[in-house]
Amino acid sequence: MKYEYFPRIFDDVLDFSLKSKGGVLVVGPKWCGKTTTCERHAKSVIRLLPLETRQQYVNFAKANPERFLNHGDKPLLIDEWQIISFIWNSLKEVIDKNHEFGQFILTGSVTDKNSYEELGSEIHTANGRIVKKIMRTMSLYESKDSIGTVSLMDLQKGIFNPSISEKSIDDYAYFICRGGWPLSLNKDKKIALSQAKDYYQTLYQDDIFSLSDIQIRKNIVTSEKFFRSYARNIGTQCGDNIIIEDVGFDKKTFDKYFVGAQRLFVLDETMAWNPNLRSKSTIRTKNTRYFVDPSIAVAALGLNPESLYKDMKYFGFLFESLVIRDLKIYADAINAKIYHFRDSLDREADAVIVYENGDFGLIEIKLGDDEDINEASLNLKKIEKDLVNKPNFIMVITKTPFAYQRDDKVYVVPLATLRP
Repeated sequence: MKYEYFPRIFDDVLDFSLKSKGGVLVVGPKWCGKTTTCERHAKSVIRLLPLETRQQYVNFAKANPERFLNHGDKPLLIDEWQIISFIWNSLKEVIDKNHEFGQFILTGSVTDKNSYEELGSEIHTANGRIVKKIMRTMSLYESKDSIGTVSLMDLQKGIFNPSISEKSIDDYAYFICRGGWPLSLNKDKKIALSQAKDYYQTLYQDDIFSLSDIQIRKNIVTSEKFFRSYARNIGTQCGDNIIIEDVGFDKKTFDKYFVGAQRLFVLDETMAWNPNLRSKSTIRTKNTRYFVDPSIAVAALGLNPESLYKDMKYFGFLFESLVIRDLKIYADAINAKIYHFRDSLDREADAVIVYENGDFGLIEIKLGDDEDINEASLNLKKIEKDLVNKPNFIMVITKTPFAYQRDDKVYVVPLATLRP
């Protein structure tokens, strides 16, 4: 079957970044489509992953870094750049010398020791020369499963389009298990569902042990226990001790696996939002646990679309994870950020979108029926009451077919209608 390229939201992000910076560092999990997308924006490509040519490129980069970096037309894509992270300073010098935007695209699906520890803070800024962008798996809008009638940018301006989605709870169960892996699209369902399973198998059996500098002793049983326990706790703000007790190893071992998973861009936790409140309630600041794609949790626990119905509470957490994935992808495209909110009174917003100018929207996520939607709406209205600055909108994201606005001004929106 001929490969079909699905346009990515990240295409526009990368295009703008190349017009405004000398280089773009693109990071994200394996198999999310970084190389395929970046190749479409590059005029020359150096691939460091193939073993048969890797050492030649490494030797070339060490011997004559400036000549290596001027190899071919610009933008030059260096795929899996972390293999030659020693070239970072030379890269900045070449960008300064050429005085041009859009010179380099660097991709990486793992952060090596040098770039993680020594270059980490500098990589974020590189004195304005290089911008770092994360590329996630595909959203429902990119996979053509969302009709895109409800825009996050429009909601900020008070614009809303009532609409109807044809997607059912069965569809969402499939989307959760399939994930947003490009190789899973336009495939037979059995083949599509196998992509996340194959990714997960490679992750816990090989990739997590490839980070030799953090010295994780190869033990596939222990590795699988870590990821399975993390999967059981997605959508929660559980402490490290919960997972440590669950898997039965010490804090030091947990930290190694956790850092390793972060450096492979497998985890995508959501930070807490701290607004100005009139009340004296305390804001809880723990991150909410998520994988970069909900299908990783499904694969770790050996689930399939049918088995999700056996535990509707966990199905709800997985649906929340799916929504958060899409919200983060859409937010990245419009320079917004996604947070979560919870206080000591247990008032909670599953997501808070904060726009570049400080505007924000409160969001709850519910897989359930009208009663759950009503409860979520009332909860968000209580939070709104205590806020010094008021939200631009309040929204409940659901599986229901109808996108509409309630009498209390809360938007009820099916996930499969959203876009940036």
